Amino acid sequence: MSAIFQINKGVNRPMVFQGLQGQYIAWLAIGLVLLLVGFAVGYVSGLSVYVLLPLVLGLGAFLFWSVGWMSKRFGVHGMEKFLARRGLPNYLVFRSRRVFTGLRRFPSDNALVRRRAHD
Repeated sequence: MSAIFQINKGVNRPMVFQGLQGQYIAWLAIGLVLLLVGFAVGYVSGLSVYVLLPLVLGLGAFLFWSVGWMSKRFGVHGMEKFLARRGLPNYLVFRSRRVFTGLRRFPSDNALVRRRAHD
């Protein structure tokens, strides 16, 4: 008797919802919650619904547009790379990662580990 197992083919793929990738889904959700709370606070404080509704709808449309634009421009991890590159000083120039990928961490530590293993 054989069992039929379903294969999950999307294990390492980023989460995608309506074209938004990765952390942009969370950013959109947080923005929508903040808009909801802002509307509730404005309504309770006595602001007119005719003022609040266009304001919240306009900010919501801008939120959807800006998060969708960032998701398309940067992708899943592109925003983090963009901000990291902007944080570097201008006098540091990296044309290749080969310098860093060829480095070994503490080569003398490996010798110590091997000596202790033989003792």
